[in-house]
Amino acid sequence: MKNILYVLLLSIIGLTSCNKALDINSTRVVGEINMWNSVEDARAGILGVYALTRAALIDNDGHWIYGDVRPGEFQSPARLDLKAIGSNNLNASYPVVEALSDWTRFYAVINAANVFLENVQRVKDSDKRYTANNMTVDVAQARFLRAFTYFYIVRIWGDVPFITSSHEGNFVNKPRENQDKVLAWAKQEVLKAAEDLPFIYSGGDIQQPSDYYNENGSRWGGALATKISAYAILAHIAAWQGDYSNVATYAKFVEDNYQKSAGGFTSSNDLTNANGFFYNKNTRQMLGFNSDYGHVDGSATGHIEELTLAAPLISKNVPDIFLPKDSIIKYFDLQNDDRFSIDSLSQPRSERYFTNFNGKYPIFSKIKCIQGGIADPTFRYFTSACVFTRLEDIVLLRAEALAVLGDQNGAFSELFNVLGRRVSGNISINLGADNSLVGLIFKERHRELLGEGSRWYDLVRLNKIKRNDPKFMNLINSGGIYWPISRKLISENSQLTQNAYWK
Repeated sequence: MKNILYVLLLSIIGLTSCNKALDINSTRVVGEINMWNSVEDARAGILGVYALTRAALIDNDGHWIYGDVRPGEFQSPARLDLKAIGSNNLNASYPVVEALSDWTRFYAVINAANVFLENVQRVKDSDKRYTANNMTVDVAQARFLRAFTYFYIVRIWGDVPFITSSHEGNFVNKPRENQDKVLAWAKQEVLKAAEDLPFIYSGGDIQQPSDYYNENGSRWGGALATKISAYAILAHIAAWQGDYSNVATYAKFVEDNYQKSAGGFTSSNDLTNANGFFYNKNTRQMLGFNSDYGHVDGSATGHIEELTLAAPLISKNVPDIFLPKDSIIKYFDLQNDDRFSIDSLSQPRSERYFTNFNGKYPIFSKIKCIQGGIADPTFRYFTSACVFTRLEDIVLLRAEALAVLGDQNGAFSELFNVLGRRVSGNISINLGADNSLVGLIFKERHRELLGEGSRWYDLVRLNKIKRNDPKFMNLINSGGIYWPISRKLISENSQLTQNAYWK
């Protein structure tokens, strides 16, 4: 692997909008000998790790295909590659399927973080402007992003190679490491990072009291990992491990402290209008990777809108994916749900989540940041953030944990914390045929987080808890919940073995 972290460094807090950045040899590469001498180099280095993280997530719309397309609930009118993924045919010979089986872009993030951690002390030694506090906060961010990336790829591939040094920029072939070991390490890394991460940047936080890189809080709010980000990811790691006691603990920390990061519950309107929650960056995006229109950052690709939007919202006749009308009615079955519900004449009460509901292809329009929030159907330029987690996600994750741990009252309280902000008037819910509070919580996660890349992983956790779906349990027990490893990677590294299910 080449040393590619120096690509797109000085102007990327808006983060790169090109989802093919890792395939291009930049003409702006800075030699490592000249890199680690000034505070500007440190700034470029840490922002480069953020840029590569975002590029890895959105490449080929991967974040949404891994999480939202794979379960098969969204259908594709025309794209055979998406049809194959929705049918769990991940060995199909389509360029997108093969590209998403390749983890190289994620190891670019890991390598960038490794290089930063190995060299940042040189900046401290060379430039008196680079304070000890600045370095401490930067190191915490690099450790956090590296650990987050390992957690992210473990959920996709299971066992993965484990690399914590840059090897002077040369990728070293290694076998896959047991995922339990990798997750245990990632948890400890995030805990260590959390000790030094501030709640807020350039906002007088005791752990980051001055203006971060001489920029005010509006520059950084929602763009950088905070202490709240760290505990949110700790809750997610614990949930993937089935460690629900720690899920409850970490999620409670987030709930008790999120306001220190200037966060808060989002309103229904804020989730869905063109200038709402997903537009640009904001502090309520607990961990997000933005395309800031104000920084001239956006693109026609690498956004969920590329997959979901079509006429009448943009000049595209048919969406790449859509949710069938019957499925929408099945999932959104609460009366007066402000996200989506139908009136007594079976007409939608609003178009917050779906446009063209009675057309052939209902348009999933929950996220629709078009041309900087101006819905111009003639110009497909999107600026939505790729949000990994937000407060409602964590509240529902804690509800899940409390339900598993047997605290039904606590679980109901957390569930209604979210429902009360999404449903007008009285809330009437049915536990369902199996009288399952856990099932009810996951149903609400489905509604609330639809289109945010979490559904597949939610289904894995749900089935590990309930264990009543033989077909899905076979996927879990045989390793079929993971993606196959790229054939190209296996041909290049003799120490790699394919996931057993996909051999």
